[in-house]
Amino acid sequence: MDFGFRGEHRLHAAMEFSSVFAARRVLRGAHFNLHYHSSPAKPGVASAGGRLGLVIAKKLARRAVQRNLLKRLAREAFRHARHELPHYDLVLRLSKPAGHSLDSEARRAWRADVEQLLARLPR
Repeated sequence: MDFGFRGEHRLHAAMEFSSVFAARRVLRGAHFNLHYHSSPAKPGVASAGGRLGLVIAKKLARRAVQRNLLKRLAREAFRHARHELPHYDLVLRLSKPAGHSLDSEARRAWRADVEQLLARLPR
């Protein structure tokens, strides 16, 4: 299995993010909201699962170190779950302030929240 996170696995353009937000489908977790929108499989692209976009606002995670950590944890959870996911365009958005902690307990909570949201996606 390929666990890479290449260009075809991520949302790039603002229009792609806007179409996911316009669909108004969202799953709410303890720390994140997962917005999703069905995306048809593109011909010539052998990508299992969907595409991911991340929105980690500076207002909710003030330090760049923390924003980068949250993005890294979310990408890792997505890479490992991608092969079981349906073809959705996903936007993971931080919904509550992340606090100031970077300890392992906070990391486990954030990662578990992302994994739980991905598991709750309709098939």
